[in-house]
Amino acid sequence: MNTGDVIIVPMIAADWEAVNQIYLEGIATKNATFETTAPLWEAWDKAHRKDCRLVAKINDTIVGWAALSQVSARKVYEGVTECSIYISAIYHNKGIGDKLMTELVKESERNNVWTMQAGIFPENIASIRLHEKHNFRILGVKEKVGKMDHRWRDVVLMERRSRVVGVN
Repeated sequence: MNTGDVIIVPMIAADWEAVNQIYLEGIATKNATFETTAPLWEAWDKAHRKDCRLVAKINDTIVGWAALSQVSARKVYEGVTECSIYISAIYHNKGIGDKLMTELVKESERNNVWTMQAGIFPENIASIRLHEKHNFRILGVKEKVGKMDHRWRDVVLMERRSRVVGVN
């Protein structure tokens, strides 16, 4: 598979079944999220911004997705978001995450997002490296922030500040 075959397009409601399946793959790894089940479309749709939702496709098959959610309803934080990015397991290490993140950053800046945050399990080295490649920096580690399978888990807090939005 040549990563040149990957196209990045806006996510639409009809993409949910494939997006959900990729999300479930991430949940199953126990290194992508604290969630144990995927929400219904309506709940997911409500929790994420209507802009800044993308899917990666190869030959019309969705192989990854990325989306932003608001960190707060307060106006002062309107340009601060949390980033989610998931790639189907069979397409890991093929540059799809890089392409998705590149487009997500562009889309975020077109929509006045000045800060993208991410909370990543320290064991998820590939995700940390992907975020670092796109100018996210590690702010710190939230220690024992939540339990999974009766075990406390840490989360690496990362942040990307736009060089375009909110600098004036």
